[in-house]
Amino acid sequence: MPGKESVMGSALFSPISLGGLTLANRIVVSPMCQYSAEDGNATDWHLMHLGNFSVSGAGLVMVEATAVEPRGRITYGDLGLYSGANEQALGRVLRFCRQYGQARMGIQLAHAGRKGSDHLPWEEGGRPLPRQEGAWQTVAPSPISYDEAWPLPQALDRAGLEAVREAFVAATQRAARLDFDLVELHGAHGYLLHQFLSPLSNRRTDDYGGALENRLRFPLEVFSAVREHWPEHKPLGVRISATDYIDGGWQLADSVIFATELKKRGCDFIDVSGGGLGPQQRIAPGPGYQVPFAEEIRRQTKITTMVVGMINQPRQAEAIIAGGQADLVALARGMLYNPRWAWHAAEELWAEASYPPQYLRCQPARWPQAFPQRQAVE
Repeated sequence: MPGKESVMGSALFSPISLGGLTLANRIVVSPMCQYSAEDGNATDWHLMHLGNFSVSGAGLVMVEATAVEPRGRITYGDLGLYSGANEQALGRVLRFCRQYGQARMGIQLAHAGRKGSDHLPWEEGGRPLPRQEGAWQTVAPSPISYDEAWPLPQALDRAGLEAVREAFVAATQRAARLDFDLVELHGAHGYLLHQFLSPLSNRRTDDYGGALENRLRFPLEVFSAVREHWPEHKPLGVRISATDYIDGGWQLADSVIFATELKKRGCDFIDVSGGGLGPQQRIAPGPGYQVPFAEEIRRQTKITTMVVGMINQPRQAEAIIAGGQADLVALARGMLYNPRWAWHAAEELWAEASYPPQYLRCQPARWPQAFPQRQAVE
């Protein structure tokens, strides 16, 4: 049985600084689409969902992939930050989280590209909307569909590229007005920025396609434009798919180069995920299966890394941080299943997690009969 001296020894529960932001621990609630917005506006579902996680003990809570323009939504239920109404509705949710929660709040800004105009996941998800159900024209680097059953996206011309860049900038300015603590750009899971990166979805013959340097160009331009309009002291990062998991596609070596270029432009962290570009992918998931990607990117670039993917056990997460494989761990399904994961992890690791005062009486140290060992060392 570990003694009290181990309470402050947890790597997972140690603070970390990103730019001018300090997080109380290395636990992140991953951005998870809820498909419950109305015209891009956050609803009471988001108030409950994010409010719940804001008091969970996690150091950072990420708002789901939030579209920077209407055609950039995955589904008609996606959250957006492209209008004043979107900004106002999300502001209500944030005020609630800040009034009662202890976590820092971040947002993931996204554009679905060719993977947009989809059904809700629980309503034939993975099948594109037909025109009679409100389908919209999607855009992409090249007129290549996501799959055979999907419509051809419209290839972005120079004016289209500029419009998308400006949409990211405008959403960033809204995020700054809402005083988010952190912004992450979604460059993973087969969405628009990832589509530019991968040679499987980017077949352009201009300056934005072909060689790796050209395929990096548009995502880097978007990042630089956002960095210019996001407060300098606040962290800005990028989620990437470290690999497409498809032969001939984007690979880990490309991710290292991309991360290096992002770091040069002021990127504070890389959030490492994988896959999503196409149904041809071959993934063999297992506990922490993407951790080696984050470890290699961190080793070669010295950039702060966050990793996601079947990390759901406290000692597993502790080992990842303590072993220097990543700097933060993000949980998605594990958090949905157990929103009090951070509290339970703190007990297992003999660490401390924050509790709202309304819930303090459930802290195990305050249950002397139920937790005699913990009481003995405290």
